[in-house]
Amino acid sequence: MLHGVAGLSEENLGRELGHLLAAEFIYETRLFPDLEYTFKHALTHEVAYGSLLQDRRRALHARIVEAIEKLYSDRLTEQVERLAHHAARGELWEKAVEYLHLAGKKAAARSATREAIAYFEQALDVIKHLPETTQTIEKAINIRVDLGPALIATKGFGATETEENYSRARELCEQLGETPQLFPVLWGLARMHDVRGELRVGRELGGQLLTVAQRAQDPALLLEAHHTLWATLTNLGEFASAWTHMEQGFALYDPQKHKHHAFLYGGHDPGVCCGGHAADVLGLLGYPDQALRRSQDALSLARELSHPSSIAHALSFAAWFHQLRGEREAVQARVAEVMALATEQGFSPRRVQANFLQGWLLVEQGHREAGIAQMIEAQATGRAAASGRWDAHIAALLADTYGKEGQIAEGFRVVNEELSRLQITGARFYEAELYRINGELLLRQAVPDEELAETCFEKAIEVACRQQAKSLELRAAMSLSGLWQRQGKKAEAQTLLAGIYGWFTEGFDTAELKAAKALLEELNVEF
Repeated sequence: MLHGVAGLSEENLGRELGHLLAAEFIYETRLFPDLEYTFKHALTHEVAYGSLLQDRRRALHARIVEAIEKLYSDRLTEQVERLAHHAARGELWEKAVEYLHLAGKKAAARSATREAIAYFEQALDVIKHLPETTQTIEKAINIRVDLGPALIATKGFGATETEENYSRARELCEQLGETPQLFPVLWGLARMHDVRGELRVGRELGGQLLTVAQRAQDPALLLEAHHTLWATLTNLGEFASAWTHMEQGFALYDPQKHKHHAFLYGGHDPGVCCGGHAADVLGLLGYPDQALRRSQDALSLARELSHPSSIAHALSFAAWFHQLRGEREAVQARVAEVMALATEQGFSPRRVQANFLQGWLLVEQGHREAGIAQMIEAQATGRAAASGRWDAHIAALLADTYGKEGQIAEGFRVVNEELSRLQITGARFYEAELYRINGELLLRQAVPDEELAETCFEKAIEVACRQQAKSLELRAAMSLSGLWQRQGKKAEAQTLLAGIYGWFTEGFDTAELKAAKALLEELNVEF
């Protein structure tokens, strides 16, 4: 950053600025083949600058802007940070807004997300000095549209800052009336409500976006309308409908045409997001091999795009996906990578999710006390930040861990809290598994309640069937078959488990289907 004139090395510009500042403040250094003006000491800079009257300072900054614009007219992009600094100090408010906005976009493009936020927020502060004209309002909306994805990447969809940004942008859009910028603003609000557990509002906004996109027949808008709907419907547990929107997304997505969407919608690439969600949904629908390919493709795409937030998105989804499959080594690899990236880039939501899975891995490795403590802390942090997407999965894992460690009462508490919550939010993504785990907890009590456990397993099967979630139906069927086996109801156990196992056509090397096959062999059923 230029403070005064230090660092400008173009000979002509050096001469311009040499006339602007008193000779005792700077000295001329020849750096072949150019000249560079600099202060002899940082303190000299500070004292010299402080000794100038405010009007004189303002005039000097304004003249520096004029000089830079004149000498770098054909490549101003290289100088926007300096121009922004001097325009703001020179109280050239319109230029300051323009250059601060450009500097923010430039920082965002190179994934300097926190720097981008600082520029965008400064631009919003400076724009208050301008009269509230239609043009000024449009500029403020554009800045907030660009600020939104950066806030999402660092603070999350459900953060207060994200809500305030998109809510204010919506108010400004309403002042203007018809404006194309309303679409990304409503998109941001839809995802914010979704993550906060206000899924009905998110779904309604998603429907509005789809209507707008269909009327416009704009493939880019259609892609983003499907984008928000596949996420919301997945959270609602409407997996088949979610997959329909993902299919549309895959058909519309072009990495070259749409790679800039990461800077307008959610801070991540829509193709990467579609692949991550598709892995979850196809896995739950009972297509493990197709799901794995989608997960791998999403991560490969993110790496090809070299967009850190999209890479973190793909890694996070992949970590949860492998946990769902019981693949601890893969979880560990993904968690280690996303943790490093999230820490480096300041992606707080991704770091919280990785922290939870690290805790789960610690428990799996025998470090029970430390692992559970880390899981509890991460769950609380995620709740406070409105993490949304993984809440039910987190609750299920924590409750299951409590059960395995003999902390039955704590397990019941976690399950019941999450089941109560989903009745309000409608976030039924992992509902079947919550009922199944509740049944397992009932069997782990000092005095097992087999009757109530059976009811829980049956409820889990009912929910999974309604959602067409064959993988979760298989889990619940295994739990119920195991109970019936212990009760001597071998025929019923055989019929139940054979029916669901026989449905699968792929994924027979996964841990779950291997376990199901082993149980069937105990029950004397051959496949």
